[in-house]
Amino acid sequence: MKRRFDIAIGRVTMYRLVTLWLILLAIVSLILSATGILFFSPLELAAGLVVAVGVSVGSNRLVALLFGATPHTESGVITGLLLFFIFRPSIEPLDLLGTAVAALVATLSKYLVAVRGRHIVNPAAFGAVVVGITGIGVSWWWIGSTALLPVVVAAAVLVLYRTRRFLLAGTFIVVGVGSIVPRLIDNDMSLAAAITTSFTSYPVIFFAAFMLTEPLTLPPRRWQQVIEAALVGVLFALPYEIGPIFSTPELALVAGNLLAFVAGQRRGIRLVLESRTRLTPTAVELRFRPESALRFAAGQYLELTVPHRGADARGDRRMFSIATAPADRTVAVAYRENDPGSSFKAALARVEPGHTIRATGVWGDFTLPSDPTVPVLFVAAGIGITPFVSQIADLHRRGQARDIVLVYAVSAPEEIAYRTELELLGVPVFLTAPEPPDVLPTGWAYLGPGRLTAARLAGAVGDLRERAALISGPPGLVDELRPALGRRAKTDYFSGY
Repeated sequence: MKRRFDIAIGRVTMYRLVTLWLILLAIVSLILSATGILFFSPLELAAGLVVAVGVSVGSNRLVALLFGATPHTESGVITGLLLFFIFRPSIEPLDLLGTAVAALVATLSKYLVAVRGRHIVNPAAFGAVVVGITGIGVSWWWIGSTALLPVVVAAAVLVLYRTRRFLLAGTFIVVGVGSIVPRLIDNDMSLAAAITTSFTSYPVIFFAAFMLTEPLTLPPRRWQQVIEAALVGVLFALPYEIGPIFSTPELALVAGNLLAFVAGQRRGIRLVLESRTRLTPTAVELRFRPESALRFAAGQYLELTVPHRGADARGDRRMFSIATAPADRTVAVAYRENDPGSSFKAALARVEPGHTIRATGVWGDFTLPSDPTVPVLFVAAGIGITPFVSQIADLHRRGQARDIVLVYAVSAPEEIAYRTELELLGVPVFLTAPEPPDVLPTGWAYLGPGRLTAARLAGAVGDLRERAALISGPPGLVDELRPALGRRAKTDYFSGY
C-alpha cells in the first residue's frame, strides 16, 4: 500500500500538489463561510481570492514578458493563493489595494530582489513585508483559524511527506511553539491551554508546510535548513519592534531566506546543452556546460525548468541527481524514458544542443560520510546509479581511496547505465538482473535474477550492518530495503515522471 501511495504521489510535482491543496483550502474556507463558521462572508472571501490570484497571475505574465522570461503560471497561482490566506478578505477598496500591491511586489521580487537570476526571498512573504512596512495594509494570517486547522494539518502532512521535509517543519514548530508557550503562561494561561492556543491562534502548521518549505529559498543542506528553521521559529514567536518594523511571520521568513541565500548557490543557474547520449535502450544522458561555475557536492541534485505548452499535471520542473564530479567542466544528468512519458520529458527531448535551460538550484544531503575510514554500501536501481557515479568519480579525481561496495539492480543486462565508467573506477559491483551480462567485468559478481530483497542484500554483503548505506531508486525498493540497512542509511527516491 505504501509503495503504491509513493508511486502515485510521486507522479504529481510538488508545485502541483501545493497548488491543489491550497485550492482545496480556499474551497473549504468558502464552505465554512457560507455556513457561518468563518468570520468572513463568502463575498469577502471571493473578492480577496480574485484580487490575490488575479493580480499575481496577471503581473507574473506581464513582468516575465518585460524581463524576457517565460512566465511560470503555477508559481503565480501559488503566490496568489498564499497571499489570499495572509491578507484580510474584504470588499473594502483599501483592503483589496493592500492585497493587490502585495501580489505585485511579490512578482517583482522574483526579478528585482534577485542575484543573477536567483530570487532571494519568498515572494509572498516579501510582498506582505513591504505592504506592512509602508502601511498600505496589514497581514492577518487568518488561515490560522481553528475551523480550518484539521484541513490544514492534513494538507501539511501530505506536502511534507512528498517533500521529505518533516525535520525542517518539525524544528520550526518545536522552536516556535516552545517560544510562544512561555509567553502565554506568563499571561496566566495554563500549559495545556497555551499549547492549544499556539496551534489554534497562530498559523504555525500552515507556515511550516507551505511557506518555510518553499524550495527556491532554502539552503542546500539539511543541517543548514534546520538552523534556518530554528531562527525563523524564534523570530516568528517573539515580539519585537525596530522603528517602523514590527515582528510578523512574514518578516521572520524573509530573515531566514537571507540566511539561506548566504549558504546556497548565490546566482541563477543557466546550462547550455552540449550533448545527448543514449546510455541504455531506455536511459538518456544530457550533458550541459554551465555558463557560470556551479557549486555542488557529489550526490546532490538540481532542478531543471523546461517551460512548454500543454504541460501535464506533473508540470515543467524536475529534479535530477548530478552524475558528474564537482570538478568537471560539464554537468550531466540522466533519466529513463517512459512510454507514454510526461509532457516534461517530451519537451526535454526537443531541446537541441546549444540551447540554454535554467536550473532553479542545487540541494540534497545524499552525500558520503565525512569520515573517509567509514566503509560504504551503495544500493542503486536502474537510473538511480547517477549520484553514485558522481561520488565515485569525485573520489577518483581527488585520489581518495574508500571502502565502497555497490549493489546494482537492473531490469536487463543492457540496462546497466555507466558501465564503462564503473569499470574504469574499479568499484566492486554485485549485480541483480534477469540474466547475467555476456561478459561480467572484473570485480563484478552476478547475484542472480529476481527482486533485490533485504535477505539477498545481506547474503551478498556480509558486513552489511557495519557499512554506511546509501540507497537510490524507486520508492518501493527504497522502503523495502531501508529497515535492513540501519539508521545511518540515506535515501534518494526516484518516484517517476
